[in-house]
Amino acid sequence: MSKEVIAKKAAIVEEVAAKFNEAAAAVVVDYRGLTVEEVTELRKELREAGVEMRVIKNSYLKRAAEQAGLAELNDTFAGPTAIAFGGSEDITAPARIMVKFAKDHEALEVKGGMIDGKVVSLDEVTALATLPNREGMLSMLLSVLQAPVRNFAYALNAVAEAKDEDAA
Repeated sequence: MSKEVIAKKAAIVEEVAAKFNEAAAAVVVDYRGLTVEEVTELRKELREAGVEMRVIKNSYLKRAAEQAGLAELNDTFAGPTAIAFGGSEDITAPARIMVKFAKDHEALEVKGGMIDGKVVSLDEVTALATLPNREGMLSMLLSVLQAPVRNFAYALNAVAEAKDEDAA
C-alpha cells in the first residue's frame, strides 16, 4: 500500500475520532434493507435536527473509537454500519430520530451509541430517545419554577374571596 493511501486512511480515522470527541451523542445503526428513499428520508430528518449521519467502513470506525477512548463501541461495528453524530444543542436528537425511524422501518436496527463520551447500550439509547428535546425540558423547568408563585397567587386569591364572603 502506498504512503498516500495510508495517509488518506489515517486522515479519515483522525476525522472520525475528532467527531467522536466533539459529539455530545452518537448512535450506531445497521441500515441493511432500507431503500434509497428511506435512507434519504432519514438523512433529511437528521439534517433538520442538526445531526450528521455518516456511513464509514467498520475498520475505520474501530480505529477511531479506540483513539477516542470508546473501544467498547467496537462490538457494534459489524455489518453495514451508519453512525449519527449529534451536537450539544439537542443531545437527544440522534437517539430520538433513530429510534422513531426504527419503529416505523423494521430494516433499521439501532445497535448502541455514545453519550457524553460514555458508551451506552441499546436500552440506554432507547431511554434517551424518550426524553423530551431541549425546548420540552425548558418548558418543564419553567413550569416547575412557576408553580410556587402560582400556588401563592391562588392562596392569596382564596383569602381575598373568603374576606369578601365574610364582609357580605
